[in-house]
Amino acid sequence: MAEKIIREKGRVIRHDVVELVEHWAIALSGLALVLSGMFEMPMASRYYITSVPGLAWSGDFIVSLSVHYAASIVFVAASLFHVVYHGMRGDRGMIPQKGDLRTSIEVMKSFFGKGKEPPFHKYLPEQRLAYAGMVFIIAMLILSGLVKTFKNVYAPDMAYAAVLWATWTHNIFFVLFVLAFMAHMAAIVLKPNRPMLRGILTGAVSLDYAVHRHPLWIAEIEGAKEKPTQAVDPAAEAKDSAVEEPAKASATGAAEEPSGEAAVADEAASSESDETGKDKV
Repeated sequence: MAEKIIREKGRVIRHDVVELVEHWAIALSGLALVLSGMFEMPMASRYYITSVPGLAWSGDFIVSLSVHYAASIVFVAASLFHVVYHGMRGDRGMIPQKGDLRTSIEVMKSFFGKGKEPPFHKYLPEQRLAYAGMVFIIAMLILSGLVKTFKNVYAPDMAYAAVLWATWTHNIFFVLFVLAFMAHMAAIVLKPNRPMLRGILTGAVSLDYAVHRHPLWIAEIEGAKEKPTQAVDPAAEAKDSAVEEPAKASATGAAEEPSGEAAVADEAASSESDETGKDKV
């Protein structure tokens, strides 16, 4: 992560360039899939969408299908990149945690003046829950879409039960995807969440907002988590010092004063030296 506090600008880097690109690749290709998927049904002509400048192609099934396939390539590639990239990096910030549902209810109550929001890390608990739901929806869309594509391109005689299963699964999760997208947009409209819009557009959010609502995240960035230090008992420390000082003094005295046997040996050597001197004279 390229998370960084830029105090002189009053900003906090929340998303790096890679995260912005993958987010918008999934979002825009997903929107293209929704529109082209609806255009494959005879609704573009029925509701005069074909009369809108630049959308005349929407009434052509083959063109709409081709747009759908092209958008699906970007959608699938960006989704797989997201899983592999963040999996290899060990990013776990968006994985739901224990207590997220309860905390999300408390957060929603705070929007109506009932209670107060707890301090948050980088992501809100409802963001983690929504992320898990969207991952499941996208996975089911991709799997069912691959089955439908395989049938259209390689196996036109695929078993009817398999085609029916894939079609209904794709349609159901298409509706859920649209509802999840609308809920995502509605969440941004809420006043407490509006500052996060800057983050997904530019990658940075206001430092004041982050300190106020995401203090645990700011603490992580600054490395403000202090390790607990072991308390020292002054009385015990003084006692240990008193014991150590006599021991040091004894060791020093023993090193400076020769032992009795060493002294006798030195005297004998001195006497022998004197006698040798007298004999020479």
